[in-house]
Amino acid sequence: MPVQRSGIELGQEINASQPGIDAIGNRDVNDPVFAGERLSASYFETDFASFLAWRDWGFADKDVFNGFGMGALRCTDGAFVLGEMGQHTSTAGRIYFPSGTPDLDDVRDGAVDISGSVARELEEETGLAPGDYRSEPDWHCVYTGAALAMIRILHVDMTGDALRARIEANLALQQLPELTAIHLVRGTRDLTAAMPGFVTAFIEAQLARQT
Repeated sequence: MPVQRSGIELGQEINASQPGIDAIGNRDVNDPVFAGERLSASYFETDFASFLAWRDWGFADKDVFNGFGMGALRCTDGAFVLGEMGQHTSTAGRIYFPSGTPDLDDVRDGAVDISGSVARELEEETGLAPGDYRSEPDWHCVYTGAALAMIRILHVDMTGDALRARIEANLALQQLPELTAIHLVRGTRDLTAAMPGFVTAFIEAQLARQT
């Protein structure tokens, strides 16, 4: 994954183009390398129970981190759209961009397809298909030590309120939706403690670039 670095308060952010991490497996990644204009890492397969134990025990193996893609939905009025995870999920109450840890279905020709993972998670969580948004060519990566969030801005040609209503209508049709609420962020005042640091760090960096 070619990258260009820029500083950010939490961990580090990298602007990247031509996404795709040379890796095999799923769930977690190790040996991250930020060298020049490239980001590379290797994945390995693990079961979900082991992944949750690693997370809940304080990220016991410090040589491992969770690498995942996120789709940062952005509307014509500048609003970011995030979802609040349902109480039946392993991250209940947390507010994220649509995302998920890659699984074996995301492996393509010996590499983890982060773009495909984001598209799949986005459609599962919100009902939005690739034709409903325009993806920016760059990726913004926030590395916290325990997590590597690979975030891509996805532009939607409607206002934040309109997109929230559309997603809420889709959630109402699902028997057990992953999301329980949709939140809009137009400024730093809309950030909450329920949003992970890598999400707020990314949004703050994007908002700062507008001023």
